[in-house]
Amino acid sequence: MTDTRTTTPYTTEHDTTDEPFEGVYPAMTTPFTETNEVDHEQLAANARYLESAGVDGVVPVGSTGESATMTHDEHVEVIETVRDAVEDVPVIAGTGSNNTAEALSLSERAADAGADGLLLISPYYNKPEPAGFLEHYRTVADAVDLPQVVYNVPSRTGRSIPADVAVELASHPNIQGYKAASGDLNLISEVVERTRDEEFSVLSGDDGLTLPVLSVGGTGTISVVANVEPERSCAMVGAALSGDYDRARELHHELSPLVRELFVETNPIPVKEAMHVRGRGAPHVRSPLTRLAEEHRESLRDLLAEYEETPAFVEASE
Repeated sequence: MTDTRTTTPYTTEHDTTDEPFEGVYPAMTTPFTETNEVDHEQLAANARYLESAGVDGVVPVGSTGESATMTHDEHVEVIETVRDAVEDVPVIAGTGSNNTAEALSLSERAADAGADGLLLISPYYNKPEPAGFLEHYRTVADAVDLPQVVYNVPSRTGRSIPADVAVELASHPNIQGYKAASGDLNLISEVVERTRDEEFSVLSGDDGLTLPVLSVGGTGTISVVANVEPERSCAMVGAALSGDYDRARELHHELSPLVRELFVETNPIPVKEAMHVRGRGAPHVRSPLTRLAEEHRESLRDLLAEYEETPAFVEASE
């Protein structure tokens, strides 16, 4: 890794806007013990670490948090632990499901547990039609008075949310954001373009595309890599939102090798290993996921050592 150290530290400061969601929101991992229980002590420590690193919010029990293999009670307990651990940043809880009634129940329980907002993956496996997407999201938004983020990730769900649906949902007062993980920059740009008059944020859900999404009007990211390198992630997003794209590109390229390494196997397998290397929890993932293959562990450890050797400093912009 190129050493770009000077006396100018990374900073998360950027121009403020009226966007409902802006900045960096790590999609938190859920640490597990040797006996496959949630490690609440480590979970709380991780939340405090991310807050101290300058993130704008945290997102527990999403895909990265292995919500698919957690009971509903565990789900709520994780939200409560994270909510109790952080002081000044919002907790955006993953509460989506392919079953509308289940998504509603999880959302109501998350609200009772102190969540400040909700992230709702689109219904997976069922492959609803546009009317089904609209009914699903409106059912939750009508019943739970919290800011909500629609999550489009067709690689996991089997169907992309059409732009027309996202735009129509943006008119609902409780639907205030869209997590874009389709990999389709044209689609993402269209959603940004057509919701500019709404109080509605478009957030990158793909670390490799965060800077391009910001360049077309996105307002931040729900990020995997920010679990491991929160300061650099915040600095990149902050630079872009402030219009300093020279600095943002430099930071994007600094982070890119780690982004690639964190997706050599299914997320969150590599990031759990990276957190383990950084002393932030065991590498355990729940079945049917498996620990990162040994052949990838050495390269990940070596790369993380390079980041450790390069402190959070970067050349100042002219």
